[in-house]
Amino acid sequence: MASQATRAVGVDIGGTGIKAGLVDLERGQLISDRIKVATPEGAEPQDVLDAVTEVLSTLGVTGESIPLGVAFPAIVKNGRTLSAANVSEKWIDFEAEKFFEAGLGRDIHFANDADVAGVAELRYGAAKDKPGLTILTTLGTGIGSALLYNGVLVPNSELGHVQRAKHGKDAEAYAAYSAMEREDLSWEKWAKRLQWYYSYIEFLFSPDLFVVGGGVSKHADQFLHLLDLRTPIVPAVHRNNAGIIGAAALALA
Repeated sequence: MASQATRAVGVDIGGTGIKAGLVDLERGQLISDRIKVATPEGAEPQDVLDAVTEVLSTLGVTGESIPLGVAFPAIVKNGRTLSAANVSEKWIDFEAEKFFEAGLGRDIHFANDADVAGVAELRYGAAKDKPGLTILTTLGTGIGSALLYNGVLVPNSELGHVQRAKHGKDAEAYAAYSAMEREDLSWEKWAKRLQWYYSYIEFLFSPDLFVVGGGVSKHADQFLHLLDLRTPIVPAVHRNNAGIIGAAALALA
């Protein structure tokens, strides 16, 4: 029975890469290689489904015997994607969960990518047993967010899209890791943008803890110490694997 499963597969679909792995649900750790392919150019539904099928085939887990969770960079309500961040606009108001289930020939659990990263840190990482409000942010192609209040996820927060007054661009266009790479910023110059972002989120929500995930979290020692905040800010324990682990953890939902 799925409810008794101790292993699950997590698939993390991002704007630039699609990653997957087999996860031990008791320890919250990968027990397989992490399989990764590039997100297809344009990231249209059928092309993304084909890429997910490829990574599952490489893992050798195409059947229904192991629960499967899928994380996606969009607002997700009742299996429907309501936005499209760094993917095709065809995902807007799209029955994504049903589409994947039909294409893969099996049941899945489908959720927002930052939310599942938050679940990974809540169950197995930096947010475990932390009281009050923890805000996890993923710094990558965009900025994802997860609100975790006394151990409960408040889904679809989308704090990467807060607006910068009079600038015409949202926070992720200005302060995501992709902005650092695109504009060839130094760690110090990028940290100034992060300072604006985290100070603003701190003012809006008065959190008790910030957790920083995404691929750049492996370089946390290069930039977190440059930020001056009242709120403690720490790197995600599971770094760029948090999406895979969280998606797998939610596979039993």
